[in-house]
Amino acid sequence: MNLVAHDIIIRPVVTEKSNALIEQNKYTFEVHKSANKIQIRQAVEQIFKVKVLSVNTMNVPSKPKRMGAFIGRTRAWKKAIVALPEGQRIAFFEGASI
Repeated sequence: MNLVAHDIIIRPVVTEKSNALIEQNKYTFEVHKSANKIQIRQAVEQIFKVKVLSVNTMNVPSKPKRMGAFIGRTRAWKKAIVALPEGQRIAFFEGASI
């Protein structure tokens, strides 16, 4: 399956934990379910014009949720934590705060 860079990187993940990782030059993204680490690395380098040191991925399982009498589940998704070398930043995250 051929995915373009903007298909691989779905959205940035902005949480307290991901904001704390920015101090260590690590950025968190939601990525396409079938994307591998090499594709994620190439997509981040292409979109943000940075050098990527490492990529860690994890599958986030769905969780049961309730809204009154209705029972459902959240969606399952894939998360990638991308480490950049010292001195490089992704400007997109710099203004993000919770």
